[in-house]
Amino acid sequence: MVAKSEVTAVDLRRGAMDLLARREHSRQELQNKLGRRFDVEPERISTVVEQLAQEGLQSNQRLAEAYLRYRSNRGQGPLKIRAELRGKAVENDLIDQAFNEANIDWFAQAVLVLHKRFGESPATDVTQQAKRARFLQQRGFSFDQIHAVNS
Repeated sequence: MVAKSEVTAVDLRRGAMDLLARREHSRQELQNKLGRRFDVEPERISTVVEQLAQEGLQSNQRLAEAYLRYRSNRGQGPLKIRAELRGKAVENDLIDQAFNEANIDWFAQAVLVLHKRFGESPATDVTQQAKRARFLQQRGFSFDQIHAVNS
């Protein structure tokens, strides 16, 4: 950690740019990480992060879109993805916009995830259906999606 008196705005900006070069970060994530890295007042960090957002270098909207694509491609469902984005302090309207623009068929996604894990053979008894339902629930699919693909 760098001492307060030695940290300049350029240092904070470089630190933020270094983090953003690796992957998208929400404003809150960026502020938290910079706060752990640099021993400075939170207001200075907020100013730098806000400037990056105004310049288009940091965007919660871009983060929501990229995160949604990444997690859905990894077999995660909409409920889990929404919760994770909220945990990153992304605004609900940006999350909704990302979901609307992504236009993902979550029922088809649930079928793919189920087939990848259990094969294409249907569940033969209630125990297997329950196991598959729990699996999809842990992945973040809704009850309607689980019921539709697991019956």
